[in-house]
Amino acid sequence: MAWIAVRIHGPVREVLRSWPVPVRKELGTILTRLQKQESIGMPDIRAMPGIGRGISEIRIPERGGAYRAFYMIQSELGILLFHAFQKKGRKTPEREKRIARRRLGAFLNELGVKN
Repeated sequence: MAWIAVRIHGPVREVLRSWPVPVRKELGTILTRLQKQESIGMPDIRAMPGIGRGISEIRIPERGGAYRAFYMIQSELGILLFHAFQKKGRKTPEREKRIARRRLGAFLNELGVKN
């Protein structure tokens, strides 16, 4: 079975570089499982239909606050990681949802996908 490619939107790379090393390692572990097409559910992955159809979040708990990375899987393009942030409260802030939608549109546009 072939692995699925991971594509990371440019602005997300900067955010990920600021995350603590253990959090980045956990993100890498979960992305690897996704690439191998493993079935992953809660607590690591949760669907985010409020962001868009087919959108999910990778959930990484940490003492200083939870970390989140939004992605979607496009059959022809692979795993598209388009937004990441540190979450301090229980709910995903509306601001982060708006940024995620905007970044997803920009990323799909860059990749030449009509959305």
